[in-house]
Amino acid sequence: MEDKPRRALVTGGSSGIGRAVAESLARDGCDVGILYLGDPEDADPVRTCVESFGRKTWVRVADVSDASQATAAVEDCAAELGGLEILINNAGIFRDQVIWKMTDEQWQDVIDIDLTGVFNMSRAAAPIMRSAKYGSIVNISSINGMRGKFGQTNYAAAKAGVIGFTKALAKELARSTVTVNAVAPGMIQTPILDAMPPEALEKAVAEILVGRVGTPEDIAEAVTFLCSDKARFITGEVLRVDGGQYI
Repeated sequence: MEDKPRRALVTGGSSGIGRAVAESLARDGCDVGILYLGDPEDADPVRTCVESFGRKTWVRVADVSDASQATAAVEDCAAELGGLEILINNAGIFRDQVIWKMTDEQWQDVIDIDLTGVFNMSRAAAPIMRSAKYGSIVNISSINGMRGKFGQTNYAAAKAGVIGFTKALAKELARSTVTVNAVAPGMIQTPILDAMPPEALEKAVAEILVGRVGTPEDIAEAVTFLCSDKARFITGEVLRVDGGQYI
């Protein structure tokens, strides 16, 4: 198969899973755009890493829940990198609360970022990939979107929505040779875990068959595979990367 240029855009790309994905894609030969919310210097370490592999970078602070910002980011990234073959919808937030105490803001903030953000970014990227008749979109869901979790009706609803969105979009883009898949992480070592009570963390780890918490790199390797030519016959799938926690 003839080598094709590979330009990627990763949302939530300055830290955690997003950073690991950006660095893994660069290591695999991709130029990488990094989209995130936060201070401008937050992306400096990942930019440096991507460039250390001899790849181009593009960096912007933007809110994926804002349709105009998402569209501008996709178009500007594609213009700067010379195209866009890969989109990783990773940006996400938590606002955990039991439903009888959950505020309108806690519900809507999670839906806006974790689900509507996926729609906004994918809608903007789809015409570019359809025109090129080539591309890969990978959406980061969660095993909690498949099984639910106490205190996460907002997050579980958003991540379940991402799975349904992935399957529908895979059908819409298949004729354009664009694959659309989702990765559903289990418990991953991120700063969020540092805030968990020790007894809750111990109980959660006990669910994981391999006996350890996952790393951002565990997710990044799966994402990178789904974006490679080795996975061109895979679309509409949800790949759990959870050490057996879901079983």
